[in-house]
Amino acid sequence: MVTSLFKHDRIRTTDKKAKELRGWADHLITLAKRGDLHARRQALSIIREKKVVHKLFEEAPERFSAISGGYTRIVKLGHRPGDAAPVSLIELLAADKKSRKKKKKKEERIEKAAGPMAIAEKESDETSAAAPASDAPKDQEASQDEATDRPEA
Repeated sequence: MVTSLFKHDRIRTTDKKAKELRGWADHLITLAKRGDLHARRQALSIIREKKVVHKLFEEAPERFSAISGGYTRIVKLGHRPGDAAPVSLIELLAADKKSRKKKKKKEERIEKAAGPMAIAEKESDETSAAAPASDAPKDQEASQDEATDRPEA
């Protein structure tokens, strides 16, 4: 079952099996993050497919480097129609998505805490940077030309 989880990144199973599988998956990802030969041999004793172990050891250090535990998520799906057993979806987390969300939320909190003055200053900086300095004299010249082109009554 652990082999299927690492092969497909998510599987649908009963709640009890998913909870048991979580411990095995976390242990194997910890071994993969370690990455030495002994850890690889320990993983091969649990996962019998060499391709799956190779994939795990290639992806895990970069995928889970920011996380120190809790590499899986269990989502309860309901009950199975045949025997009404509780069914869950167990999946591996993608760490990079989680850290991006935190950064966005942190920036929003900083902007809210700074208040409307900071937002107004930020907008004024953007508008002044967008309009080049050479445009201001041209606007003044254009208004002067319009004033001279008007016939006097």
